Amino acid sequence: MSELETGLGLEVGRRRFLHPGPLRWLRASAWMVLLFIVFSLVYAGAQAVGNPLFKNGGHLLEVLEVTAICVAGMGLYGVVVWLAEGRWPQELNLREAPAELVIGLVVGAAMLSAAVAGLYALGVYEISGPRPASAWGTIAMAVESGVMEELLMRAIVLRLLMRAFGIWPALVLQAALFGALHLANPNASPVAAAAIAIEAGLMLAGFYLLTGRLWMSIGVHAAWNFTQGWVWGASVSGIPVIESWLVSKPKPGAPEFLSGGAFGPEASLPAMVVGTLTAVVVLWQAWKKGNFKAKPDVATQ
Repeated sequence: MSELETGLGLEVGRRRFLHPGPLRWLRASAWMVLLFIVFSLVYAGAQAVGNPLFKNGGHLLEVLEVTAICVAGMGLYGVVVWLAEGRWPQELNLREAPAELVIGLVVGAAMLSAAVAGLYALGVYEISGPRPASAWGTIAMAVESGVMEELLMRAIVLRLLMRAFGIWPALVLQAALFGALHLANPNASPVAAAAIAIEAGLMLAGFYLLTGRLWMSIGVHAAWNFTQGWVWGASVSGIPVIESWLVSKPKPGAPEFLSGGAFGPEASLPAMVVGTLTAVVVLWQAWKKGNFKAKPDVATQ
């Protein structure tokens, strides 16, 4: 029985613009760059609405506006992939969305909470509260980052680099890019960018590779950010939160490599341990499933 018949491999595109033939690596790379630019503009639109909410609290109607932009972005992605690649993207298959989103939300919240628990157990974090606080702003931030960053980094960058160069260069390059993009955030440092690349870039890629869909990685990403920002009240990728249920911050004099410093828990040793161990487990499962290779172009005998 052929690989094509058994369904082994990840669907990364193999028709129309990505058809087999000369310079497919160059076509895939150019298509990746074009999509990255287009959907970065969509993400900027979501951020224009969502980021002020993150700072000021916001309201349900405004959060719905952010969600609508993200849904429109996914719809646009589906249309352009259908037109240019001759397929409706399996990575946005709606049938599995509810269950995988819920699983992702639970896993993301548990992972971040485990990291904060590690910081507290090490004696480098202090936690106070609870206090009254609006959650809408942090929900908006979690939705925009969860949906748009996973669309950009996993469905576009990882998938098309995998089409062009194979899984290992794709994994490394998308993780490095994910970390490097966070250097533009407040309180960022090379150490924080490296932590993001390893603990989040590889871990979130693992959930996409495991399922072949974005929903679980979206759920993990969104819940990680929401739990970090609103539940624990820690800085999210270097951005301080205003509205939060609890307040968590490094103790004065705490070593930055342990606490993450002003960048927040994501740059801390406990988060690195939690994220990296999760990445190893999930990537191993994706490899065993056969998703470290693209679906073949033709049946093999």
